[in-house]
Amino acid sequence: MKRSVALRWSAGAATALTTAAIMLTLPATQALAADNLSLNGGADGSSKASGTSYGNIKDGNTSTYWSPASSTGYVSVKWSSATTVSSAVIRQASGGGTISAWRLLNADSGAVLSSGSGSPSTISFASTSLKKLTLDITSASAAPRIAEFETYNGGGGTTPTTPPPTTPTSPPPTGGSGGTPTGAWPSSAGTVSISGTVNVSGTFDGGMKTYCCIGDGSQSESQDPMFKIANGGTLQNVILGSPAGDGVHCEGTCTIRNVWWNDIGEDAATFKGTGGGTSYVIGGGARNGSDKTFQHNGNGTVNISGFYLSGSGKLYRGCGNCTNSYTRHVRIDNVLLNDIDMVAGINSNWGDTATITRVTLSNASSATVCGKYQGVAKGSEPKYLGAGWNDANCKVSQSDITYR
Repeated sequence: MKRSVALRWSAGAATALTTAAIMLTLPATQALAADNLSLNGGADGSSKASGTSYGNIKDGNTSTYWSPASSTGYVSVKWSSATTVSSAVIRQASGGGTISAWRLLNADSGAVLSSGSGSPSTISFASTSLKKLTLDITSASAAPRIAEFETYNGGGGTTPTTPPPTTPTSPPPTGGSGGTPTGAWPSSAGTVSISGTVNVSGTFDGGMKTYCCIGDGSQSESQDPMFKIANGGTLQNVILGSPAGDGVHCEGTCTIRNVWWNDIGEDAATFKGTGGGTSYVIGGGARNGSDKTFQHNGNGTVNISGFYLSGSGKLYRGCGNCTNSYTRHVRIDNVLLNDIDMVAGINSNWGDTATITRVTLSNASSATVCGKYQGVAKGSEPKYLGAGWNDANCKVSQSDITYR
């Protein structure tokens, strides 16, 4: 019988974790991260579709969104005084058009800070002091839906050296928020003992404590996950001890921010949602694995940025023989990978895509960057077809990869 342990927070302080089930109940508007500068700013834009609002892009709630009145338009985050910003995270809601071209503008001067094709996700640029930052959507298949326009300075800051606050109403600790990974491992702020799965609804901040342990550390797929994140939930500032069972399960779309796996075990995280949309892995790291790190069983997109991985088979694998087959997409940007075999494995016969930029491979000169497989029915083994570069499935060029 599977056991489940969840967490409940009181109004003033966290209650002690016991073996009894305690429920985590936080509002959907809980801040996704304390260092998200947009939460303290305002918003405006070019136009808005009926029923949407500019303010929805900075309310910390991914179930609300802004949408332009047509397939193009712009939306801005603004502050009353000059604010230094060096990265942005764009979270899109499902059901809107697909963005095909965009620009990020310093609205004070009109300077283009970054631009690109395809849907934007994590955007890093030279640190800039400004009062207004604009996402300009210049081409899309239909009116897109922007759920959150998060902004950060320095990728979210650095890991604190003092113990973080224990109440969810206090600002969570910073660190590992998607800036350039260095391979440095965070210090633990303490240990929390658990005996079963922790269910997360809303935002759960672990305060950089080590949660330990369930499972046996093997590749057995019958192990329970350490954390199970409900649709739209966020898990952040957590270290998973060893063994960590089947890691983290994302039941719909989710955000995994500044989460560290001391031992990958079966998989670090499995993305199971079948309702489309995008899940995010922002910052954090994992080590000591033998197969997959991020397993994508559902559909939609997994966006991985600012992540560090050491000693594993693959950073990402789209399931090639699950009960149901889907078209899956992965976007990988600004990652540091040491001693791995493959960056991303996708099923080209199902229309999967991997968009890969700014990857540094250490001690992995023979690693495959984008591996194509032929997905098959459950019970059979996918056939490896070979590596891809600059094609319909593998959107990556040699210049995107640095070896050291």
